[in-house]
Amino acid sequence: MGMSVTISAATEQDAEQIFRLQYLCFQSEAALYGNYRIAPLVQSLDSVREEVAEDCVFVARLGEEVVGSVRGRVTEDGAAAIGRLCVHPRLQGHGIGARLLRAAEKALADERGATRFRLHTGHRSEGNLRLYRRVGYEAVGTSPGEDGVPQIVLEKPAGTYVATA
Repeated sequence: MGMSVTISAATEQDAEQIFRLQYLCFQSEAALYGNYRIAPLVQSLDSVREEVAEDCVFVARLGEEVVGSVRGRVTEDGAAAIGRLCVHPRLQGHGIGARLLRAAEKALADERGATRFRLHTGHRSEGNLRLYRRVGYEAVGTSPGEDGVPQIVLEKPAGTYVATA
């Protein structure tokens, strides 16, 4: 490609690109479940802007283009809820998702005191489940998604970074 993908904290100026990327990336999840009302597809731009301002949000950039993103926030129980991990379809399978997760986990532990990480993914999302298991997450339960999609809940303790190669 000629350029390398860099990972950095998102800025206010990234919100619109994150919003558009999220909409593109979650189309395949919506198709998998036959549900185009899943949360990432109905989230408003203003809501994405609020998350960028308040939460721990990272982006992957190829030049000036945002090609991946992830967000996290520490919950009342000390766990960091990580979500909306997405990588542009043309760049999936190159380790960008794992790099984004690692950046978010590190910041959530170091800067916000997270003691463990928790994320959810749809029960049929095998690619997502493979990635999460590869980087150290283990299934700890299930939960009904607000959008009707059954979710698998995965967790790992803070400080457990698994090789992402």
